[in-house]
Amino acid sequence: MADRTSPLAVDKLRILVESGEIDTVVLAFPDMQGRLQGKRFAARFFVDDVLEHGAEGCNYLLAVDTDMNTVDGYAMSSWDTGYGDFAMRPDLTTLRRLPWNEGTAMVMADLAWSDGSPVVAAPRQILRRQLDRLAEYGYTAHVGTELEFIVFKDTYEQAWDSGYRGLTPANQYNIDYSVLGTGRIEPLLRRIRNEMAGAGLTVESAKGECNPGQHEIAFKYDEALVTCDQHAIYKTGAKEIASQEGVSLTFMAKFNEREGNSCHIHLSLQDKHGTNVMAGDGPDGMSPVMRHFLAGQLAALRDFSLLYAPTINAYKRFQPGSFAPTAVAWGHDNRTCSLRVVGHGRSLRFENRLPGGDVNPYLAVAGMVAAGLYGIENALELPEACEGNAYAAAYDQVPTTLREAAELWENSTLTHAAFGDDVVAHYSNMARVEVKAFDAAVTDWELRRSFERL
Repeated sequence: MADRTSPLAVDKLRILVESGEIDTVVLAFPDMQGRLQGKRFAARFFVDDVLEHGAEGCNYLLAVDTDMNTVDGYAMSSWDTGYGDFAMRPDLTTLRRLPWNEGTAMVMADLAWSDGSPVVAAPRQILRRQLDRLAEYGYTAHVGTELEFIVFKDTYEQAWDSGYRGLTPANQYNIDYSVLGTGRIEPLLRRIRNEMAGAGLTVESAKGECNPGQHEIAFKYDEALVTCDQHAIYKTGAKEIASQEGVSLTFMAKFNEREGNSCHIHLSLQDKHGTNVMAGDGPDGMSPVMRHFLAGQLAALRDFSLLYAPTINAYKRFQPGSFAPTAVAWGHDNRTCSLRVVGHGRSLRFENRLPGGDVNPYLAVAGMVAAGLYGIENALELPEACEGNAYAAAYDQVPTTLREAAELWENSTLTHAAFGDDVVAHYSNMARVEVKAFDAAVTDWELRRSFERL
């Protein structure tokens, strides 16, 4: 990744700490689920000690389930190995203020072992490895993520106490593109937009969506790692702002039987001169690089589905006619396909429509880059575009369960070649843990159908 100016310079941080304007610094890293984990430091201690030397955190943070339970099956962290520490090393290009937390700054961390070697299963490191591979071709990936969420008038505590049943959405009906609908909760949306801008993100817009209470705030694309960091910070910050406002919001992929929360990911490639190498004089205005890169997406889509849909819930989005894809197909501005090509000339790019709001952006973008490299390295030919309804056409299908996706991921020669055996084993275990937990659960659906009538 090219050198870049951080949202908050270190020298400026020192001045703000000395004046007392900044009193807390958060050091955080994304875990397997893309959540930020880390520590809050007294700002003066951070500047005097952590800034140069980093800090430590228990390595179980990359070896637990969503509920933070310790689970078996991870080679890097277990009771047998004593649950030791790894080092959290600040990436100072990510230093920024957090306007929604008074007197607070944040910096992202990379994870390393005590000997200095990187933690290969860490999401940020997985993405870095694929970006380094891409850089060998002279390319950088530029990415934008479109993340939807549903707002409820209930607090997070009220939602928990009610078992997440009977919640009141912030809007009662479909408000897709409705200015009136977004106006209903503009104070919340405005806070999120403005305070994300204060954290160094470039806000584009906010709009309503289909599901009652559903909204989307869009941010300008950037280099892949920068976008993924901003995505993780935004998700955490939006939840914190919502909590401060006495409401709650969820990014879960499928909250109910209506439209789910998507996270469409747009990607383009630039060369060292900043030229979009996807545009060209070939068919459909695409360069050979783009055609191979897109063909790689199709070839790897099923095997990499675990990276795009990492939870049990994520697969419930993939329903015909839902604007979530079911077919392994691509098309021009065709929202029935998994891969949608949009833009022209310098704006030409493709959109991966598989990910939901629960996606780990680092893993998803790493998958897209690895798939594209597979297409380039093997000069894969791009099949014809889907011109009609991909839901009704004879294409290979996206996996329908986490169990199916995990089996494809674990048994694929492509995944092992792209990510390495250690990473494949680590995330195979993550999926097994989730599937096992779900298989043992008794759901509300079962209770409603069985309690009295069976």
